[in-house]
Amino acid sequence: MEETFGGVSSVVESSLYHNVHSVLRELDCKPQAGSACNKGMLRWTLHNRVDRNPSISVPLLRVLIKELEKAERIDSKIRIIPLLHTLVYTVLQSVFIPEDLYQRMYFCLKGLVTLPEPYSAIALNYARQMKMEQNAPGILYQRRVSAEHNLRNDLYPLHEKVFVFVDPVVFPLSLVSALKADVECADPGRDSMTCKRRVLLHTMIAGLGKKCQVDQLSQSLEHLGEELELHFQDLITILEQRTEDGASDDNRYKTRLQEIYQDILTAPKDPSCPASQAETQLPSPEVSFHVWTKEDDIWNELVNFALMVHADRNSACLDEDDLKRTSVVSTVSTDSGIEGDIPISELSSIMLESQGGPEEQSCSSQSFYRRPCVRCPKAGNRMTLMMEAVKGNGGYSLTKEERGLTARILVMGDDRTLGRLAKTLHAIRKREARHLLLTKRVNMEMYYIPVTDQTLSPVQEGVPEDMLTLAGYLGSVDPWYDCNINSLGAMILKLAQMKSTQSESSDPNNFLLDIISYYTRVSQHPVHLPIYSVKICFSGLSGTTVEEVFVAQLVMDFPEIKRYKATFKDTIKGSVRYKNYNPQEFHGAVVSINYKKASISDREKEMGMSLPMSGMLIGVLPSCRVKSLHSVSISFQDMNPTRPSTHSFRAVSANIRVLEERTFTVCLDKDPRKTFRNVQSIEVSPCLDPGYSHQSTKSKYSLGEGGEPLGKYVNKTLTLPINTFCGTEQ
Repeated sequence: MEETFGGVSSVVESSLYHNVHSVLRELDCKPQAGSACNKGMLRWTLHNRVDRNPSISVPLLRVLIKELEKAERIDSKIRIIPLLHTLVYTVLQSVFIPEDLYQRMYFCLKGLVTLPEPYSAIALNYARQMKMEQNAPGILYQRRVSAEHNLRNDLYPLHEKVFVFVDPVVFPLSLVSALKADVECADPGRDSMTCKRRVLLHTMIAGLGKKCQVDQLSQSLEHLGEELELHFQDLITILEQRTEDGASDDNRYKTRLQEIYQDILTAPKDPSCPASQAETQLPSPEVSFHVWTKEDDIWNELVNFALMVHADRNSACLDEDDLKRTSVVSTVSTDSGIEGDIPISELSSIMLESQGGPEEQSCSSQSFYRRPCVRCPKAGNRMTLMMEAVKGNGGYSLTKEERGLTARILVMGDDRTLGRLAKTLHAIRKREARHLLLTKRVNMEMYYIPVTDQTLSPVQEGVPEDMLTLAGYLGSVDPWYDCNINSLGAMILKLAQMKSTQSESSDPNNFLLDIISYYTRVSQHPVHLPIYSVKICFSGLSGTTVEEVFVAQLVMDFPEIKRYKATFKDTIKGSVRYKNYNPQEFHGAVVSINYKKASISDREKEMGMSLPMSGMLIGVLPSCRVKSLHSVSISFQDMNPTRPSTHSFRAVSANIRVLEERTFTVCLDKDPRKTFRNVQSIEVSPCLDPGYSHQSTKSKYSLGEGGEPLGKYVNKTLTLPINTFCGTEQ
């Protein structure tokens, strides 16, 4: 193993300086043709270099601190957030950091707190982490590995897991297996015993510094048997107590750390353990790959995650008093409970078990004792499983207020995929409206990697439609997201195609897994995309309605006018300009629009109009001029070539219906799977959180005695929170 601390040459430090400047130049330069997909590679190369050689982390930290101080001095805010994330992720990868460097990082981060949001919030959060890492070196690494790999301990009982969902509309089935192999590639560091060895080795080096004999400690850890778990739990106890106490008793902390170090070196060696050398690289998190075919896939995976983890923890934490209950819990009743229905073979075995053996059977009655059992709910009824878990039955036990689980939902796709994610979030909130069974126990975070297959527009044939409008908005809000996630999304399909053409025995590519790891670890600040609901009323005597949600856009189209438009163009091309001319078809259908106009002062004004049109586009992306989050852009598609289609405005809500005996088609989020025909009217409004519909209208909190309730000022709208590197206020 390479020396993890010590000096480095000036050539290496100069090389790191140029690497950092190359990364920062990507933020300042506008993307050029052919180079956009390469943005973010320099960041990945830099962190990959530190991961392979942790000894360069100290000079890299010094370079990053200098650049942070320079960015603050010249007021280059576009560089501050990338430098902050790069600095803290390098600390997470580092093994040993000198005390003076900790102090310099802390004061640098503390000085950034005076900046406006979001710079001050991110700097303050990282300053607290650096102070904690300074008091207990290795605590960030230990908590990260323990949470991502479910290393059980009572002092830090958190567990995180990444769920990757790919949209089959974007990803061909021929590339799914190759993508799955890269995401779920076998990492030897994911084994729980290997992770514990890495935590012990990393913490000892970080806390003892040059006093730690790295090679000898690594060999001792690899040959450590059952005592590995004891040393790991002792180390967790020391680190967490140190974090709570602060730097009050530094000598006691170093003494206890030295005792564990000596115990590991002098522990008896287990010859059955593998003879490989422990490493300190940060292992990739636990990731599961799923093809998002059914709407309930995310809900089902979250329930399985909650039940499986808690059942695993409960079975591992049973004491001697629970042994009797274990036998009861593990017995599943499959018969009717009637003695006459039990086969003779099973009946005799039950009688032998209840009466102690064949010698006692002769002196006992013919009745038998049926061992206590529990009923196992049907596997498909996941809500029943969750309710049984809350009650403590069925072998599961969930604390009512526990939220020690974090599910990181990462979706890959385009605007259609985010539309499905918004619908899934709304469905989960609707399920949890009356009883919070899952979301009270599982903290759900959402991530998005934009990938598109460049589907042709259904409106303009032959012209590619922009399927990544939401990704473009996220990139405009967060330049670091645009540089590291937006730009690299185009490489995912290319990597999957290259993987599918190679042999099955080829080594997996860790690039995509590294991107997922960095993205889910660092980006903890959501951008809230507004979700809109639409009530669709169909034509006919029944007047059936459907309620849906959308997050990108709603397209309203008249199919017969669209066909007439194509025919009219062909007529013009044939030099018969006014053949079969129909003025009514030419000017479109008459549509009535009643809407609440959005304004900067948030004073909603009721307005209405009726005019002919050939179609309508309702976009959800926020406007730079109108700061109100929940306002849509409504624009008309006029068919008359002599009159430009400049009719557009922003509205909070709208009620749209056709005044003629016509019907129109509605398509949500550019997704053909969410197309509705024979529509007569639609009502568009901000989507309300379903949880508020079941709450009491009378609030016990009010502005003084007899004043209006404070619930009136609570934001009841539902948004889609996509985690980015800087985020925005909700």
